[in-house]
Amino acid sequence: MVNGMFTDRVKKVLQIAREEAVRLGNDYVGTEHLLLGLIKEGDGVAVAVLRSMSIDIDDLVATIEKTITSTGGMMTIGQMLPFTPRAKKVLEIAANEARSMSHKYIGTEHLLLALMKDTESTASNALASAGLEYEKVKEEINRVLRGGEVSSTQKEKSKTPFLDHFGRDLTAMAKEGKLDPVIGREKEIERVVQILSRRKKNNPVLIGEPGIGKTAIVEGLAQKVIEKSIPQVLENKRVVNLDMASMVAGTKYRGQFEERIKALIVELQKNDNIIIFIDELHTIVGAGGSEGSLDASNIFKPALSRGEIQCIGATTLDEYRKYIEKDGALARRFQTIMVDPPNVKETIQILSGLRHSYEDHHKVTYTDKAIEEAVKLSERYISDRFLPDKAIDVIDEAGARKRLSSMEIPPEIRQIEKEITDVVKEKEAAVEHQEFEHAAKLRDSQEKLKESLIEKKALWRKSKAEERLQVDETTIIEIISTMTGVPLARLEEEESKRLLKLEDELRKRVIGQEKALESVAKSIRRSRAGLHSSRRPIASFIFLGPTGVGKTELAKTLAENLFNTEDALVRIDMSEYMEKFAVSRLVGAPPGYVGYEEGGQLSEKIRKKPYAVILLDEIEKAHPDV
Repeated sequence: MVNGMFTDRVKKVLQIAREEAVRLGNDYVGTEHLLLGLIKEGDGVAVAVLRSMSIDIDDLVATIEKTITSTGGMMTIGQMLPFTPRAKKVLEIAANEARSMSHKYIGTEHLLLALMKDTESTASNALASAGLEYEKVKEEINRVLRGGEVSSTQKEKSKTPFLDHFGRDLTAMAKEGKLDPVIGREKEIERVVQILSRRKKNNPVLIGEPGIGKTAIVEGLAQKVIEKSIPQVLENKRVVNLDMASMVAGTKYRGQFEERIKALIVELQKNDNIIIFIDELHTIVGAGGSEGSLDASNIFKPALSRGEIQCIGATTLDEYRKYIEKDGALARRFQTIMVDPPNVKETIQILSGLRHSYEDHHKVTYTDKAIEEAVKLSERYISDRFLPDKAIDVIDEAGARKRLSSMEIPPEIRQIEKEITDVVKEKEAAVEHQEFEHAAKLRDSQEKLKESLIEKKALWRKSKAEERLQVDETTIIEIISTMTGVPLARLEEEESKRLLKLEDELRKRVIGQEKALESVAKSIRRSRAGLHSSRRPIASFIFLGPTGVGKTELAKTLAENLFNTEDALVRIDMSEYMEKFAVSRLVGAPPGYVGYEEGGQLSEKIRKKPYAVILLDEIEKAHPDV
């Protein structure tokens, strides 16, 4: 299918078609659902044409729905239902209709013509029964397009067709309530507003680690535009997220990409109420560039410096330094805003604000304790990502797990399905043996069982739709354990209780080393009480003594007691690092040297097991530089 040519309106039609299929109990999307989507979308050229031809829309909908029978399947709105071969064929015909009319897009008018052209489809029959003919509809479409009887929303869109095709209007999404609430980023949003209000160099770039909420800040700005809670200079602005990947996609020949960018810049120059947002701003450096041609950043530079277009960027610090900072001419056109990750308290507030969106999606409820544990445990055990992203992922997956655990088909429904299968087999055997009277009875029995199955499934679906399961801290602990590999028992047991009896646990395996065990336990308790830097190891020890007194055994015991398994011990034999150059094997080779991509033996093991006891055995044999 030619998805890239679909207008936003047609994409919306396809989404509504899927929703209609679910509503009507079908496990596929057919031409009848496409026609329902076309009608219920309500604002396209197709509906304008139907109204101008005096078609009773309500009667047409009723006619279509009469032809649809429920398949009795179990579907949800989020499920991607397959298109029937005929529906796919209609979409291909729509593309051909667009080409025949010399249009570079597939709109609702082309879809309507395609539905009429495929005369064997259910939708075509419904349209024909309403008295519509293909040629007359095509004439009316041409008249409407020439005469401009298109809705006001389409007239507005026609001013920026390139931007509509390659961008996503965040202000429109905010108006429709499709954006999540933005919590705790008032200072950053205020700074963005200040920079946007400047006369020159009014292009902010948000710099921060992935997953800390840079895109959310821009969504917050879009929401403030809709709420009219910003300075007058930014009122009635449109914030549009530009997709650079779509801009580059399909530009096979030299000059095509530059044409797209220039057309986009012309649209932005003519419409000064638009602020474009480029996520992953560094992608404009080199985008579309080839030998002898300009890349996107060099095409944007003049317009940015003259203040003809306004742009908000977002990127990570590493990528900013690697791509943008090196190009001084590009960097000076942007004003940097450093975005820091929220702390645990702020993240709990963010998750509390997002809670309702995830509750509605998963049909569950989150307890306050679950939200708190998701933040605290993700901060402690997921070390390679940042708040609030990792905590949001935890509550999202917890909601999914809880919902899926309740979706198991009840035994009584499975039993009826089994009975239907048995009856069908018996009926086929009866027909084969020419016992037609018995086969007829079995057929009646099959129909009754099918009716019973549809009824019970409907009741089950209704009860599940109304049911709201609770996600508590136990579910959160299970998810964190699955994500990190940290044993469940350790997460569930209160750490303070575990640390208080640490000496007793160590004494069970290490005999006669009272002073050493006491020192180790005290040091670990101090660390976990917060009396050390969170960026440093929990504790560092040097165990000295002759062979066989329990140095390695104590390390193993610590691993088992702190992380519940001896596998959490990373043992490195330092006798292998007697040479000065061996340090690169331990922490990885520097850039440009062989083995740089592979990482070091120590660093890679710690990356895979961030919660572990590192035992550097026979440390005295290593080179002093190591």
